[in-house]
Formats: sequence, C-alpha cells, structure tokens
Amino acid sequence: MRLRSRPRRTPAAKLRMAIIAYGCWCALLWTFQRSLLYLAAAAGSPMPDALLATDIQRLTIGQNGQTAAWLFRPQQPGPFPLAVFFHGNAELIDHCVEDARGWQARGFAVLMCEYRGYGRSGGSPSQQALVDDALEALAIASAQADIDVSRLVLHGRSLGTGVAAQVAATLATPPSLIVLESPFLSVASFSWRYGVPPLLVRDTYRTDEALAGLTEVPVLILHSRDDEVVGFAHGVALGKLLPRSTLVELQGAGHGALSVLPEYGAAIDEAVRALDERLDQTRKPGSPRGG
Repeated sequence: MRLRSRPRRTPAAKLRMAIIAYGCWCALLWTFQRSLLYLAAAAGSPMPDALLATDIQRLTIGQNGQTAAWLFRPQQPGPFPLAVFFHGNAELIDHCVEDARGWQARGFAVLMCEYRGYGRSGGSPSQQALVDDALEALAIASAQADIDVSRLVLHGRSLGTGVAAQVAATLATPPSLIVLESPFLSVASFSWRYGVPPLLVRDTYRTDEALAGLTEVPVLILHSRDDEVVGFAHGVALGKLLPRSTLVELQGAGHGALSVLPEYGAAIDEAVRALDERLDQTRKPGSPRGG
C-alpha cells in the first residue's frame, strides 16, 4: 500500500502563511504592549503607611482621587523652588525617597506623582494618563503659598524621562532645568527589537520631539556607558539634538543605579549652581530679559 505524499506548499502559499503569522504577531503586540511596557508588578508593593516619614504631604489626584502623589518640603522657611521627580519603570515613589531628600538638601520642595496602576495608585497606565496626572499634581503643588514655580526642575529616570519630557513640552511656561537620567530617544525607537514598525507603538514617549522645541531650557543628561537597558547612544543622540544640553558620561553603575556614583550628585549640584547664577543675572536691574 503506497502512502500519498503531501502536496508541497508553493512559494506563494508560504508567503501567505508568513504574512498571516506576522499579522497575528503585530495584533498581539498592539493588544498587550502596555503590559510589556509598564512593569507595575515588578515594582512590587508600597511600604506600609505606618513607615512613611511624617514630613510627607500626601496628595490624591485624578478621578476619585485614585492617584497618589507626595510633596516634600525643606526644613527652612519658604518659599521653595520645586523639583518634580519621575521614577523609573520597575519602581515606586516609595523607592525614591532618597532622590527626594537629595533635592530637599538643595533647598527644593519635591513633588513625586505615582503612576497609575503602580503602588497605591489605581487605574491603568498610559502616556496620556501619566502626563495628565503629573500636570494635575503640579497644579496643586504650585497653588500652595510656599511653592515658587519660577524655579521649576523636572527630573526623570528611565521611563520617567519620557514623562518629564512630555510634561515639559505641555507646560505654558517651560521649566528652568530638565534632568534626564538614563534617557531614551523614544519608546518607538525600540519597536524593531520586537519586529514591528514604530507606527504600531501606542505610547511613543517621543522625548526627541518633545524637547526639540525647548531650545532655551538647560538639559542635564546623565547616562552610563554600562547601561544594560538603554544604550549610551540614546544619551549621546539627545545631547546632539538639544542645543543647551550637557551630557555627563558615567561609568561603574548600570541603568537604574547612577545615584550611587559621586559624579551623579556633583553634576546635579553644578546644574543647580548654574541655574541660580542665570536667574540671579536676570533679576539684576538693567540686565537683559530671559537667558
């Protein structure tokens, strides 16, 4: 008894199968990409409220107060300039208290807004949602009598650099300084790692486009050659794109650990010193406006 051989697939049939498989892959990534982008589960659980420092002013924002935000103040009398810190992906604001204390020590009040779906915040994260929440938290903080937003610093780490850039581009009055720690050009620039074109990325976080128009804002870029998540080339490219940027190349720490390096704090201190000098010049009688 002879077995009948299977008919061979023609090149056209193989091409159709490949197109169908690729279409299914693109559809899966379109549907589930936010689960891949936002690593809320990896960030873990927030600290028990009983362990929170007593000097934290807790704000609730968003629909039904679903988003948590914290405001820190220095010990001395105000008014205080404001630094807004946007944390990285697998982090919570609970993990970034030392970052806030660093800005406190420089005389700044510090605002940190939790991302939706992370820690104490409900809802689901998206680029628009995170930016909207940050803008609302910033408006609440700015309305307080002892906060002076004429000196506003936006500081983002990793994913937070994308949020900081979008917030900076949205504000009616640009910030005085932007600090980008382990930044990326855009989330869309990573799409080909997954074999899909950038047009399929829903939350693009185009830092390159958002900051391109802020030509008068100083930008401090802190990036490590040892970054295992976002290549150092992203920081270099942003430095070339932004005319008032300073790129500080760090070594000896990976993607989310730059703050342990002494050069990290020194670079921020220098950027704040330059900011103070620039603002002092603009306030002197007879000095040119702006700058």
